[in-house]
Amino acid sequence: MNKAVTEGIVFMPPSFADGLGVWSSGDGTPGSDTYLNAPGAAFVPADQDFGPALELQKAQAVQRLRFTGQTPILPGCYLRITARIKALSGNLPTVRIAGRPSRAGGAELTGVTAIGPGKALAQYGRVTEVSAIVGTGQRPGVDMAWGPEAAYGHFGLDLTGGNGGIVRIDDLVIEDVTSIFLRDLIDVVDVRDFGALGDGVHDDAPAFEAADAAAAGRDVLVPDGTYRLGGSVTMQSSVRFDGTVTMAREHILSLTRNYNLPAYIDAFGDEEEGFRKAFQALLNNVGHESLDMQGRIISLSGPIDMAAAVPDKKSYSQRRLIKNGQFSALDRAAWMDEVITSRATYSPSDSLRLTGVVNVASIPVGAVVEGNGVGREVYVSGVDVAAQTVRLSQQLYDAAGTQVFTFRRFKYMLDFSGFEKLSKFSLSNIEFQAGGDCSCVMLPQAGTGFHFRDCFFTRPKDRGISSLAVGDQGMIVDRCQFLSDEGDALVADRKAIAINANANDVKLRDNRVVRFRHFALLAGSSNIVSGNHWFQGDESNDGTRTAGLILTRTNCRTTVNSNYVDNCFIEWSNEHDSAPAFSSEFSFSALNMVDNVFLAGNVAPWFTFLVVKPHGAGHFLNGVNVSGNSFRIIDDPIERIERIDTTFADLDYNRIKNIAFADNTFGNIEHPVSSPLLVEFEQPSAQATWTIEAGESLPFGAFAQTVTSVIPAGPLRNASGAIVHVAPYYEAKQGPESNWVRLQFGQPVRGTVTLTMRIDDPF
Repeated sequence: MNKAVTEGIVFMPPSFADGLGVWSSGDGTPGSDTYLNAPGAAFVPADQDFGPALELQKAQAVQRLRFTGQTPILPGCYLRITARIKALSGNLPTVRIAGRPSRAGGAELTGVTAIGPGKALAQYGRVTEVSAIVGTGQRPGVDMAWGPEAAYGHFGLDLTGGNGGIVRIDDLVIEDVTSIFLRDLIDVVDVRDFGALGDGVHDDAPAFEAADAAAAGRDVLVPDGTYRLGGSVTMQSSVRFDGTVTMAREHILSLTRNYNLPAYIDAFGDEEEGFRKAFQALLNNVGHESLDMQGRIISLSGPIDMAAAVPDKKSYSQRRLIKNGQFSALDRAAWMDEVITSRATYSPSDSLRLTGVVNVASIPVGAVVEGNGVGREVYVSGVDVAAQTVRLSQQLYDAAGTQVFTFRRFKYMLDFSGFEKLSKFSLSNIEFQAGGDCSCVMLPQAGTGFHFRDCFFTRPKDRGISSLAVGDQGMIVDRCQFLSDEGDALVADRKAIAINANANDVKLRDNRVVRFRHFALLAGSSNIVSGNHWFQGDESNDGTRTAGLILTRTNCRTTVNSNYVDNCFIEWSNEHDSAPAFSSEFSFSALNMVDNVFLAGNVAPWFTFLVVKPHGAGHFLNGVNVSGNSFRIIDDPIERIERIDTTFADLDYNRIKNIAFADNTFGNIEHPVSSPLLVEFEQPSAQATWTIEAGESLPFGAFAQTVTSVIPAGPLRNASGAIVHVAPYYEAKQGPESNWVRLQFGQPVRGTVTLTMRIDDPF
């Protein structure tokens, strides 16, 4: 490229034949002395080697020759200044190209190299050529790198050495040699052309920004080297990194044109740091709503503290997405659990706090709490060192007083717990390869609408997705797979849990969950669990099984529909209630289990598919719909599909209301159950009182509470065989188990009736 042609810029100084008034014996600036009519200088119109030439006698320690015109210095443009000279007589000097660098306002630019390499004249009459290259970038082959602040220069040459010698100088040549540095061969702008040094020390941020401003649609090239960026930098152009950058954690690199994970890995030369900086940019308006990992596998040597990667943000609520990649845990000590034991006091009146916590500063936020009277999946959601208190994610059902608690902090590949609030955040098409070394994702402290879609959680050591507080409000987990690291272990020996959630409105849909201890513990209400397949069996015979889905809110308002529940059961408890006994609540209510497939094999005879476990007395069922489900046992049958776990308390069967336990199918179940229960009863001899026993056919072994219909199947007859027309009344809750109904006819009759009884009272 020739700037003189393409951009109308003239670099070449005039010939000496045009006059010596534009050639200075000083620095070339306005007002400096010129060689016009100067003693010791003369124009030679026809030299045999040069043609027109300047003859000059050296009379100063440094004899200068400078063009008084302003030769522009353009970012990315490199100029070569060439002089041809020969000695005529006297002392033989040394010659070099030199110039005076100037800022835009005319002030001299100091601190840069203003002279080229010197060359001594060896003999009289021999033509010697000297040259030097000047430009903004410190690149190989550039003799005078003036940086982006240089606006123009006054160029010429210096004579040094002994005085008295006479020389002749050919017309100086200044030419554009940018093509030497490949600028014409690739459509890029090089940051070195704008003053970047790439030495890891100099602040190259201004050079990056200047290169970006000059790119005009071209790519910006970051050559080999380490470029320190002393502040945040936003690049509107596409950037190609052959070298790497370093910057402080608080500074942001925004690659708006090629915003993707591979670009950040190239930029920082490290997968983990590249991901951190890319995530930081994502939450700082990089101009993109999603970070595309483009299929990259990130090998993690330890947990990534997602909040620490964005030190200027503790809360963020705009939609953001990370997609299309894999995180793989390396076998490192950084994944080891932190386990702390400490004495603390719990009071049900301050139900979400431990007080008087010994050594409270050592207790990590996000740790699981273990101790007497502590339910499953209770986490440390906050620590107040000054007050010596620990905030809990859930209440404790039976821990009043002082005891020693264990706090177990698992390590997560992506740990969002440092965010006070993070809403509308999604992870899509990502695999978490935990390798049995660590857990996968810890949610933020608060937030709404966290979304996992089409992700794989492969072999987590302890947890797949954990919530330490209410960062799971409205969480959605769609079409994900959770693959256990404990598939070969017996169910009773497994420890890993796929998901826990504390807040409301969680939706778990179309997931596949393989051989965890538990699939999900949902402590909130208004959940939808739909279309999932979770299976938790092992190879043992008559084996122990654990709960797949655990609901810990009594008024759970949860729908469980169209799932495949395999070799596990659904457990409904109130273990996260500091006052677990009934007290003017809705009690165990608002659960819909509809159109699910339940299957198990090689289980103990006492196994059931639905367990209600009250942790305090006085509770009852109040609005439960178990309909359209298929219950089947492979191999030896079980007694029934539902039971009350009375470890802590039983239900109050007199208060059961609004139960629909109907239209289910049973395979290899000894006692199918239903409510309403339709019974056909034949009384062979005439009796005034008929006793009808429900036996084991009422759900949960509950009472025969009401009778909604009694219809004779044919005529009723007295002892003599005559047809009588009489309507009975019923007496419910009869017999030692309160599961009998007596029909009182007022006279002895015989015949057959169909009767519908229920375990609940009418409203």
